[in-house]
Amino acid sequence: MLFENTEIAYQAKTTAQLRKAYWLFKAVSIPFLVRVGKILTLLSLKLRLPVLGLLKRTIFEQFCAGTTKEEALHCVSELTTNNVASYLHYSVEGSGDESKFEESLQYTLETFDLSKKSQQWLPFAVFKPTGIGPAIVFEKQSEKVSLNSSEKEAWECIEKRFEKICKKAASLGISVLVDAEESWFQDAIDELTEACMQKFNKEKPVVYTTAQMYRKDRLQYLEDLHKSALEKGFKIGVKLVRGAYMEKEAHRAKKMGYSNPINESKEATDRLYGNAIAFIFDNLDSFSVLLGSHNEQSMYEALALMKQKGIPKNSPHVWFAQLYGMSDHISFNLSKEGYNAIKYLPYGPVKEVVPYLMRRAEENTSVAGQTSRELILISKEQNRRKATAQKTRPIE
Repeated sequence: MLFENTEIAYQAKTTAQLRKAYWLFKAVSIPFLVRVGKILTLLSLKLRLPVLGLLKRTIFEQFCAGTTKEEALHCVSELTTNNVASYLHYSVEGSGDESKFEESLQYTLETFDLSKKSQQWLPFAVFKPTGIGPAIVFEKQSEKVSLNSSEKEAWECIEKRFEKICKKAASLGISVLVDAEESWFQDAIDELTEACMQKFNKEKPVVYTTAQMYRKDRLQYLEDLHKSALEKGFKIGVKLVRGAYMEKEAHRAKKMGYSNPINESKEATDRLYGNAIAFIFDNLDSFSVLLGSHNEQSMYEALALMKQKGIPKNSPHVWFAQLYGMSDHISFNLSKEGYNAIKYLPYGPVKEVVPYLMRRAEENTSVAGQTSRELILISKEQNRRKATAQKTRPIE
């Protein structure tokens, strides 16, 4: 099986790095430790206790590319030696006021400039919509609620920032991924994204939407988007993921008394994810897709469909994406076989990236089988290296 080759998967990691990764995944496999660790971390930061060094040496080093753009680019360079591309995200989340949103915009544009220096290995950039504008404005705009005067000004600023980001990506010849967010923000994000697709995706997909397939309505959304693209003459870029806000979605739906927009089971989400891949592959004249998944079965199904439909391994319309620090057995083995593999590389000051790190820890705890699979594969590679060392040890 393609993803079982741990020698290829971990060729970029030293034995010491593998050992550290093993114990980190072991820790995040215990829900109690993750919950307590999150509370203690946030409390320590609030009290200004010296915990940043510990965070940097552990969870930060596993899931982040560095604290500065120079460190991040060094990580990009290391991945290129194994033919794995990257896309960078300055993972400091905007909050509250216009100065912070403007700062987030500038950092986003700066990552675009980094991509320009090496488009072969940095073909994509990414941004989080609520990093460039107030969440409440996205929510009201999505629900078609009237905005007050200050909110109207904020929405106009969001529109301008959105277009500025997409325009710069187009001018540099790279593509930009628009992150998906909670369902009650998403309609406004979709509205802005499709408007920018119409403007900048005439010849190739510059602007990519993100479809979270744990939502019951997302396959219909892709079908409607396809119809719109055919009518209005633009190309569709889409990043296909399962989703990241399951507990929040269920809690809000129950609290506010509406139907949960999330599928009832993992199996239903898996089916929708597979159906979306099939729909996109049937319409590659209109679509380009970045398959963001750590699910091996989904990846195998996608590879089988590509072979069945005669889609070349290195088709510019199909990319396979995983998070930095996770699922190297998928990324590196795909790259070795000639597929387009890419890693999502967050970077930024340790303190500012803590919200991202907490989500990664919680994700590894909650996603069924994810952490146990990482542990099994790391153990397998550790044993392989030990056996190899014993075979090559000289006889005394």
